[in-house]
Amino acid sequence: MQKGYIFMANISILGLGAMGLALARCLLERGHAVTVWNRTAGKAGSLIARGAREATVAADAIAASDATLICVLDYAAVGSVIESAGSALAGRALINLTNGTPAQARATAKRVAELGASYLDGGIMATPPMIGGEHALVLYSGSKGAFDAHLDSLESLGAAKYLGADAGLASLHDLALLSGMYGVFAGFFHATALVDSEGIRASSFLELLHPWMTAMI
Repeated sequence: MQKGYIFMANISILGLGAMGLALARCLLERGHAVTVWNRTAGKAGSLIARGAREATVAADAIAASDATLICVLDYAAVGSVIESAGSALAGRALINLTNGTPAQARATAKRVAELGASYLDGGIMATPPMIGGEHALVLYSGSKGAFDAHLDSLESLGAAKYLGADAGLASLHDLALLSGMYGVFAGFFHATALVDSEGIRASSFLELLHPWMTAMI
């Protein structure tokens, strides 16, 4: 790709919670044509003002684009959307950024394939304000063809890491990375509570803890 060239794509976003809104805003800022849908109406106003189009049903949003990102509450909601969309998925790519388990991702990939679509499962290793920033990372697994075809758009959201054809790998690594993070946080809180029990301030203890942890890592 030539320097300075901006790839513009038609992309749909299903689900306008905090993360879905962040994904849509980021893609609009990068110049992509974005169609949005949310189960509960009334959340797309700020996106429409930025140039997004709103679909009244999920199937219409999917039909408007070659690739659709779905980021909803859980896999039960994902399944409901997929079943309602039905034949609208055929020939398109569904990129699921909803948190779940490897088994749920694999079952969803199977169902999407039955409907004639390609499937990518994703794990967003970022908070909504981080989307599009230098520290945002999104893990993907599933259809390599879909990943390659839409890589330019996916990299608008953050660094895009493809983990393999097994659709469950993104969810697996997402859960493993979160486990590592929460373990570190728990250890930090326990350590500072321990010294605090003897009247030592956490800020003073960090002078020892930070270099120690850095060395161990």
